[in-house]
Amino acid sequence: MNLIDKTAPSQTDSISFEFDLHHAPAKVWRALTDPELLVEWLLPSIDLKLETGAAFKLKTQPYPGWDGTVNCRFVEIEALRKLSYTWVVGDMEIDTVVTFTLTPTASGTRLSLVQSGFKPEQKQNFGGARYGWKMMGGKLVDLLARIA
Repeated sequence: MNLIDKTAPSQTDSISFEFDLHHAPAKVWRALTDPELLVEWLLPSIDLKLETGAAFKLKTQPYPGWDGTVNCRFVEIEALRKLSYTWVVGDMEIDTVVTFTLTPTASGTRLSLVQSGFKPEQKQNFGGARYGWKMMGGKLVDLLARIA
């Protein structure tokens, strides 16, 4: 597995990662959409229905400056290919979109992750999200190695 940070040094509005995974797209898709698997690498989900326009929440313990809630709404769902949803953290005024794109490869799946929509004054949030996706990406890779 290769996790490649594709975010350009001058980039401040979107974070971009690529993962070369040795797992079939169906397995990767399941890890991105199954609430029981999401809790293991991302966050616990509430009311997740895989339908375009459906709202759901990702929720964890509160931290200073954050109540632990991410409000989401599916923007685009293309089974086994693309998953896009809003990622809104009201406490921090973060209103972004997270998009996962799955591309089959000879050895498995190339997973592209982009979180876009950061404002210029959100450099700290941008850095935190970049760190967070690296950490969660590692957890995703570990999870994929463990599940059938």
